[in-house]
Amino acid sequence: MKKLNTIKRRSLLALAAAAIAAFPALHASDAFAGTLADAKKAGKVVIGIQGDNSPWGFVNSSGVQDGLDADIGKAYAEFLGVKAEFVPLAVANRIPALLTGKVDVLFATMGMTAERAKTIQYSKPYAGNVLSVYGPKDKKIAGYDDLKGMNVGVPKSSAMDTSLTAGAKTANILRFDDDAANIQALIAGQVEAVGGNQFYGDRLNAAAAGKYESKFDLSTLYNGAGTRPGEKDWNESINSFIDKIKADGTLAKIYAKWMKRDVPSFPDSMPDVPFTVK
Repeated sequence: MKKLNTIKRRSLLALAAAAIAAFPALHASDAFAGTLADAKKAGKVVIGIQGDNSPWGFVNSSGVQDGLDADIGKAYAEFLGVKAEFVPLAVANRIPALLTGKVDVLFATMGMTAERAKTIQYSKPYAGNVLSVYGPKDKKIAGYDDLKGMNVGVPKSSAMDTSLTAGAKTANILRFDDDAANIQALIAGQVEAVGGNQFYGDRLNAAAAGKYESKFDLSTLYNGAGTRPGEKDWNESINSFIDKIKADGTLAKIYAKWMKRDVPSFPDSMPDVPFTVK
């Protein structure tokens, strides 16, 4: 068993090295994160989270990490009996930050996709997110065909990027670093439509009241926590935590605060997206 664990750890180190090579901004000098026991000994869990995606995860006016994922991350730290330390991440840097040990876990609006599940280990789902195309109210956009020849914005490496790249083959897809940049591109006229989550409507209306609307839905994504492949200790701990907050009403309270809606029903399984370490 000890030899097997050593092999798994070496495999993870190899993944981390590959991620460092692919993403130079994450330096090899960053220490590779340890086990759950190491985190408990250190008295903190380092959580990767989005820093600009209200109400999921964002830095508030006081410079403090806030939002649904932040509240869930704080609850998870309390569940472990440690402090939460947040690392705000851009969409494209979430998985590299995890694999290189910059963070212990991801509560970072991680839509659960089969492609990502090849690289990271997902937990059980704890949130849902309806993804749609948004555009001006006076522009006809009822489906992929209506996007022909248009500049369409998406957050780089997001589920919206995947959906629109596959479905809108005749559109010109422009990729931005995060949701804020994607939304600004639409407002500034750099793009004619964007792919966004269920809160883009509120954010667009706040920036330009009455001008934009949801045009058509792309998909419903479920969000799970992300851990490194094969690390059973982290995965089991997070799944136990998610079961607890679903059962004791904590998730419902956090959802009501940030989502302004009831907790959705979650699937018991998803094709090619395992919730537990085999």
